[in-house]
Amino acid sequence: MAALLEIRGVSAWYGPIRALYDLDLAVEEGGVTALLGANGAGKTTTLRAIINMVRRNGTMVLGGADISRAGTEDIVRRGVAQVPEGRGTFTGLTVEENLKLAFHTRKDRAAALRDMEMVYDLFPRLRERVRQQAGTLSGGEQQMLAVGRALMLAPRLMLLDEPSFGLAPLIVREIFQVLRRINAEQQVAMLIVEQNAAMALELADTVYLLETGRVVTSGPAELVRNDEALRKAYLGY
Repeated sequence: MAALLEIRGVSAWYGPIRALYDLDLAVEEGGVTALLGANGAGKTTTLRAIINMVRRNGTMVLGGADISRAGTEDIVRRGVAQVPEGRGTFTGLTVEENLKLAFHTRKDRAAALRDMEMVYDLFPRLRERVRQQAGTLSGGEQQMLAVGRALMLAPRLMLLDEPSFGLAPLIVREIFQVLRRINAEQQVAMLIVEQNAAMALELADTVYLLETGRVVTSGPAELVRNDEALRKAYLGY
């Protein structure tokens, strides 16, 4: 399977502090890649580097096109949607208004309306709360809305930063089931950063383990799932 996203020799900085060191990473077309490691390993910085929200250098290629110098808005228009840590919804807007924010980036309004119906089918609770302000939703419902907003951009690649953060186990499993369905039915590739490594490894087909801004190992998720020594060394279980 061809790579949708290729990252080659990417480093990133926060002011004078270097957070990534010559990172190489790939996300296959229609694949799910997990980026795992301890806090401070550089996982969120990698997502920010992809959409050019942190100072970085190196090469980024999306669908065969070099996006190394592209701005964030251009990268989003090319089909990259982010579900940030902490949801990132507009709390003063309703569920429907949050989803409709994507309309101004979509040329085909009919297709955008169909995608809104798809979001409601994936997350029936959002349909029930369509007129409710996002800030009054539960944490799980806000995460559903964040995923729905990303889907409204008709992405080729979704960047998911800690989708399980602060959620009850049953809600986490529900959201991960929907992510699996989105990947299977819509062929949306995913790069997922997740502290719940066991859940991420269930979803992913490829995994990269980061430590202090460097890739220490990568390969099929099944190998990491079955390697207890590797899990204990880098994932703590």
